[in-house]
Amino acid sequence: MFRTALAAGTLWVMTHFLGAIAILAHVFKIDQGRNRVQQWCMRTWAKSLVWAGGVKVVVHGAENIDADRGTIYASNHLSWFDIFSVASVLPRYTFVAKAELRKIWMFGWGAEGAGVVFMARENRKSAFETYAAVAAKVKAGLSVIVYPEGTRGNDYKLRPFKKGPFVLAIQAGAPVVPVVVYGTREIMPKGAWLVRPGVVHVHLLAPIATTGYDYEHRHDLMREVWTRMAETLRTAHGVESGHNVLESGRLERSA
Repeated sequence: MFRTALAAGTLWVMTHFLGAIAILAHVFKIDQGRNRVQQWCMRTWAKSLVWAGGVKVVVHGAENIDADRGTIYASNHLSWFDIFSVASVLPRYTFVAKAELRKIWMFGWGAEGAGVVFMARENRKSAFETYAAVAAKVKAGLSVIVYPEGTRGNDYKLRPFKKGPFVLAIQAGAPVVPVVVYGTREIMPKGAWLVRPGVVHVHLLAPIATTGYDYEHRHDLMREVWTRMAETLRTAHGVESGHNVLESGRLERSA
């Protein structure tokens, strides 16, 4: 209960404090070029919550972080601590988040001020327009963390992917770094409120160049990312994901 109370208190205080700073920096266009103030707010927010939760983040493949160019980091998703753990180790990034989170008091304002992009996923036209706008930011050097499974899962088995994040990567001409997070389910699984301390492993795999891919071949890129992530879950943590990937709106068995 101590960690839960500490994490909840830290979330409330740091969201309001850092959210206010991010909003002011956005309104007054402070350091608009590199958005260093907003980026500092996001990293500090994530690191504070990792600390409050008693979480030790172990990074594998740190050499695959490229701070000098826009990159798409595609991660699996089981817990809120996936977000905090990955965000605590990456430089200069933003998130693409579901539009419902924009309505949360102070969090939504602060996140928007810090550069988080909110997307109405049920509106296909709006979603693709959002991805086009984000692609321009990636081309300018901003990295984006995406969750191609779409929402949190109940176990570590890798679930089918949605194609939107890979359309984004192709539009931006940015490499995709597959990210595998392991250990967050034990800290705070989906649907739980209690926070338990523990160790989180963040695997940053070798980047996959999108050169040569176009919209018609987005599924090939998606399959490549899914396969590498599933293989890492299998070899590093003994998790078998099967062979299902999402293609053309239906489940198919990959070759």
